[in-house]
Amino acid sequence: MPDAALEDLYREILLDHYRNPRHHGHLDAANHKADGANPLCGDQITIEATVNADGRIEDIAFSGAGCSISQASSSMMTVYVAGHTTAEALRAVETFQQMMLTGEAPSTAEQDLGDIEALAGVAKFPVRVKCASLAWKTLQQALQSQTAAAVTTDERSE
Repeated sequence: MPDAALEDLYREILLDHYRNPRHHGHLDAANHKADGANPLCGDQITIEATVNADGRIEDIAFSGAGCSISQASSSMMTVYVAGHTTAEALRAVETFQQMMLTGEAPSTAEQDLGDIEALAGVAKFPVRVKCASLAWKTLQQALQSQTAAAVTTDERSE
């Protein structure tokens, strides 16, 4: 597929997740939660997850406000991690962060992020990397602690 056609497809994927966010809202039975913010651009997000005793993410939701990239990334992330174990989700966070650093989609099937790879192009715009990464860093914080936590993207290394 030519690069222009691929970019158009990726743009449509991002717009779809922004306009029709998946897993948007709150969970009544969340046992993992974290709040994240990017004060430089105003993005704010809350991630709530229900993780069962076996460590599997039974349900996940996000809420908050922000730019199209942060909201699309949040939606895509929740779709991807729902049903996975916390260990798998945390590996996905690492893979996503690596993609944001290199601008390259994962090269192995084991690390395949599916539609999330549409965000690889964000790496060309360093200021927007924090927008795309906010949900992932907030998820990481939520899964590593059962208590509410706060993440501020400008205080964390990329």
